[in-house]
Amino acid sequence: MFKNFTWGHGVATALGLFILFILSLIFFFTRSWQNAELVSTNYYQDELMYQEVIDAKNNADALKEQPSYNQTAEGITVEFPSTIALDRNTVEFTLFRTDDAKLDINKQVALKNNLLQIPAAVLIPGSYTLKVQWSQQGKPYQIDYDILWKVR
Repeated sequence: MFKNFTWGHGVATALGLFILFILSLIFFFTRSWQNAELVSTNYYQDELMYQEVIDAKNNADALKEQPSYNQTAEGITVEFPSTIALDRNTVEFTLFRTDDAKLDINKQVALKNNLLQIPAAVLIPGSYTLKVQWSQQGKPYQIDYDILWKVR
């Protein structure tokens, strides 16, 4: 069997095996890729307005008592301390899904008993960034939480 096997056959076999190896790597790695989406479609306009976000975060950092969040089987609850007097008792929140923009949630809601509740029914297991924005006496505030939602 190997009597007629020359160095030319060896080079061709090695080249063929190398090509198969490279193709298998391409198919293997492209199957495990996740979505790579931009955070915003209006990236440049958002960047120009980012100083307002920085100011709102600094305002929230200066508070004596900040809102706190808790994860339970029912969902995510953000509790506002009684020292925060919200304008119009409304809060805007964005639940930003880091890997799929189709799963983002952006709503403005009225608080009940100083609580913001996000039900578990709208959450899919994975990583989220919860951005909570409100105003107090005309001054903007924003606080961000990194959340890893798991099925309980």
